[in-house]
Amino acid sequence: MTRAQWQALVDHARREAPNECCGYMRLLDGRVDEVFPAENIRRSPYGYELGFEALMAANDLEDAGYGVAIYHSHPRSPAQPSQTDINLANYPDWLQVIVSLADPDRPQVRAFWIVDGQVREEPIEVEDG
Repeated sequence: MTRAQWQALVDHARREAPNECCGYMRLLDGRVDEVFPAENIRRSPYGYELGFEALMAANDLEDAGYGVAIYHSHPRSPAQPSQTDINLANYPDWLQVIVSLADPDRPQVRAFWIVDGQVREEPIEVEDG
């Protein structure tokens, strides 16, 4: 992920706070190719839900052979999957990215694979450019 993409995620989270933000990313060869902010139709500080159009667009990316990552924010909690996140992870082939604003001066972005209730962190490399 580029520094600009990382910053786009953090900026989106800050704009939507105190509610969670959400969106999706197109992945190509294990790298973030493009970030697509979406609307959190729940409009809640405690959860998120991608709208139908955003969910279909993410599905279309997968159908076209791209990798998909879904992102959302945790405005006041760490960048780790909550039990709700684990329960709602219905796409095991999609990377789950969490942006934490728990420490507003040091936002965190972490990625996870969530498959059958099991969580495995995927390291993120942030590159200049």
